[in-house]
Amino acid sequence: MPNPIACLLVIGNEILSGRTQDINIKFLATRLGELGIPLRQVRVIPDVAETIIGTVNEVRAAFDHVFTTGGIGPTHDDITAECISAAFGVPWEINEEAFAIMNARYPKGEFNAARQRMATMPRGATLIENPVSAAPGFTIGNVHVMAGVPRIMQAMFECLAPTLEGGSPVVSRAVYAIGLLEGAIAADLEAVQKRHPELDVGSYPFARPTGNGVAIVSKGTDVADAEAATAEVTAIMERLGLTPIQGEPA
Repeated sequence: MPNPIACLLVIGNEILSGRTQDINIKFLATRLGELGIPLRQVRVIPDVAETIIGTVNEVRAAFDHVFTTGGIGPTHDDITAECISAAFGVPWEINEEAFAIMNARYPKGEFNAARQRMATMPRGATLIENPVSAAPGFTIGNVHVMAGVPRIMQAMFECLAPTLEGGSPVVSRAVYAIGLLEGAIAADLEAVQKRHPELDVGSYPFARPTGNGVAIVSKGTDVADAEAATAEVTAIMERLGLTPIQGEPA
């Protein structure tokens, strides 16, 4: 049975404007791979209701899991939860469990209307715990809505992870050589990919103070297959008169 696949929606004008650099993609791609839920697509979209609603409806029909980051705070531009409600056609309302969690966190009188927005979510949503700042994320259907702040998002994801049904973990094997040029290995690498169609075989040039070269990475769910492809690449590098080094370049 094939592994479930995932899509990530990074929501926020600050990402598209360049003000904020996203670092959540790498974390989620790595952790989802470990859970056997390969990340197949990432989209970065603005805080525009029509765009969020339309994109959520498109990708939740195409992927087993959809993860969103950003736009669930207390300010006027935090519209993700409201848009998810519209995408699912359910009311956007106070979640009593989330309200109680957040009300307990703030001193009396400080759980104001702005903060109460963070307890407002689609009817029927299940909470994703937030051990960092209390304000929870939520899951509805196959859509998992989390904060954009990396430390909070990562904590939320670790609470969510045990509930996700994945598949075989994605494994990675790499080999590299100093002095290797992509053009010298391209044809042989294409042949390796054809012999191992279940793998993603990638070529990644690098520049280091110790020298430039290329790393070849084989990813998939079959360890033996990934190791066999890496062994073939190692032999190709040796035929080219280079010294293969197993693993990723430091």
